[in-house]
Amino acid sequence: MRDYKKLDVWKKAHELNMFIKKSIATRFPKEERFELTSQLTRASLSIPLNIVEGCGRFTDKDFAHFLNIALGSTNEIDYCCLCASELKYISEEDYLKVNQLINEVRAMLISFLKFLRSGG
Repeated sequence: MRDYKKLDVWKKAHELNMFIKKSIATRFPKEERFELTSQLTRASLSIPLNIVEGCGRFTDKDFAHFLNIALGSTNEIDYCCLCASELKYISEEDYLKVNQLINEVRAMLISFLKFLRSGG
């Protein structure tokens, strides 16, 4: 078992989740509360949670499964933020910041998955 708090990918995923919760989702209109806001916040929370759950598994194969789910959630929030930007719910500056964080988390997850799958 791994200590998730020591993983850079978890730290970055946590940072992304906090940015979405504090700076992105709070700007959405009330009528989006049960749709886009809910979907985005659940997906952003799913990334660090799946890393944490994977850390509790005993094999790299099992851990990789949870990282793969986290990667899917990363792609999901990427699209949700694109929608929010095009609907003008968030500023261009916030979109660029969240997009940067998404891309960093995605790259870290992909690298970690490659490492685990290669027998790391």
